[in-house]
Amino acid sequence: MADRLTFELVSPERLLLSAQVDMVVVPGTEGEFGVLAGHAPLVSTLRPGVISVHDEKTIQRIFVRGGFAEVTPAGLTVLAEEAIDLASIDQAGLEARIKNAEEDVADAASEPVRAAAQAQLDGLRALQGSL
Repeated sequence: MADRLTFELVSPERLLLSAQVDMVVVPGTEGEFGVLAGHAPLVSTLRPGVISVHDEKTIQRIFVRGGFAEVTPAGLTVLAEEAIDLASIDQAGLEARIKNAEEDVADAASEPVRAAAQAQLDGLRALQGSL
């Protein structure tokens, strides 16, 4: 049996996933990279995208928006600003959130408020594109 990778996915609120897996594909800012057991140490920032967690014959897909990935001899830890399991997405709810975010951008009274609303909208659109 091949070595397994210790993988932890952490959000600001809590530990979302802690498991022994075969491989994880991470959306780094410099491009996607796969991590197997024994991977060289590495630190990368994340771009909005999908983490693919490969475990035997299943693949779990989790959308992340921002954060960091760290590979150490102990395994892979992803610290994500936001993480959403794609299997739990409600398409109608997502479309409503995008519409609200578009309105927030249009109604923004100042540049900092508009920039924050635009960042939220960009994240939601990236999530929608990942489905």
